Amino acid sequence: MTDLDPLIRPDRYPRSSTYDPAWLVTLDMGPNPLWLLEDLDLDLRPGMRVLDLGSGRGATSVFLAREYGVDVVAADWWVSAEEATAVFAAAGVTDRVTAVHAEAHQLPFEEESFDAIVSIDAFEYFGTADSYLPYLLRFLRPGGQLGVATPGMTREIRELGEIPAHIKEVVGWEAIAWHTPQWWRFQWEITGLVSVTSARWQQDGWRDWLLWSRAVSRDPAGDPVVAMLEKDGGSLLGFTLLTARKP
Repeated sequence: MTDLDPLIRPDRYPRSSTYDPAWLVTLDMGPNPLWLLEDLDLDLRPGMRVLDLGSGRGATSVFLAREYGVDVVAADWWVSAEEATAVFAAAGVTDRVTAVHAEAHQLPFEEESFDAIVSIDAFEYFGTADSYLPYLLRFLRPGGQLGVATPGMTREIRELGEIPAHIKEVVGWEAIAWHTPQWWRFQWEITGLVSVTSARWQQDGWRDWLLWSRAVSRDPAGDPVVAMLEKDGGSLLGFTLLTARKP
């Protein structure tokens, strides 16, 4: 593993920079999750109940509880509740974070039980279907917020007519779920079920992704993700940040 100092960036991400990058890397399941979460246009306040959907090993849930004083339900399909709970116990947040092992299409929650639902670098795996937003909104209270950070592209694969080779070699067909902010805005607004408050391309998202990938790789020179991002040069790849409210 390379030097992790580049992952401490108080000028750009002041809250994230108070966290030990070595701790964060041990929980790695995708690039710079705390930066993405900190950059979302959300209004989170103490006492809110928040669903962290696709919470992975729990870094984003710890961040939500500590930084915003919210009560978090951390739901993930790939990581067991026992593994996540151990992370929360070590971080001292078990009084505010509850781990649940759940698949995103079979959520075991009561309707209208959350003030906000966030999903960091996970929504691309389950949230692109036309029917998913209406399903997810069952669990959000009136006036509640949605916040999603997901890998995106500056142009749609459909528009390009193919998955570019440098992306296909690493990601394969999954790149068809990496959409532009405009695609997401239309996808959500056309339902009439939410008001989209922000749909934007993350500033320097490609550079952040590359910086993270170089820092955490054991062999940056031979890392396929690093090679993909370097070849892309920011022409197509980055992150879409999306927020909305339920009326």
